[in-house]
Amino acid sequence: MTDSDPNDGTEDPVPTDDSAGETARELDHEWPVVDSVTEYETGWFDAGYDRVTQPDGSEKDYYWAELPAAVVVVARTDDSIVMVDQYRPVIREQCLELPAGLVEDGESYSEAGARELREETGFDPAGVSLLEDFWCTTGALRHRRGIVFAEGLEPVGRDLDSNEFLTVTTVPIEDALDVARREPANDATIEGVLLARAEGLL
Repeated sequence: MTDSDPNDGTEDPVPTDDSAGETARELDHEWPVVDSVTEYETGWFDAGYDRVTQPDGSEKDYYWAELPAAVVVVARTDDSIVMVDQYRPVIREQCLELPAGLVEDGESYSEAGARELREETGFDPAGVSLLEDFWCTTGALRHRRGIVFAEGLEPVGRDLDSNEFLTVTTVPIEDALDVARREPANDATIEGVLLARAEGLL
């Protein structure tokens, strides 16, 4: 776990495409990219495919969608954690989740987490710690996620985006995992609660 002032982006920079592979395992085989095609571009994500030569010499198209990095915030206040209740049009479900959002250009995970927490919940954290960052859905996405822990919360007022219609609630720490696992469960909330518990923070 990396301790960080949310106003200091030096502790937990978001890996770039190049730096993300610095500690990667060695390949058993070469996987040459014959061609890379972006077929779809939006303000939200890009999508396309890489034509790759496989270890047996055959070629195959591997499709991908590329999204900016995201941050998920486990925010503790006394003996509870902060969650947001919102409708998710993509899956057509009302979801109880940890606060989360995209990392903006130049932000660290800690900075992004502090900003998203303020905007969505109206709480300003005194400290933010990076618990983990990792690739998500590696069979289809080029997308990294950071999980951060926030504490020392002070109410400051919310600043919601035009597409954010959510309410803020708190869940007792002892119930957090059970609540996270209730349908419609989502990966980011379960991951955040489990990682914070593993670090002894919940």
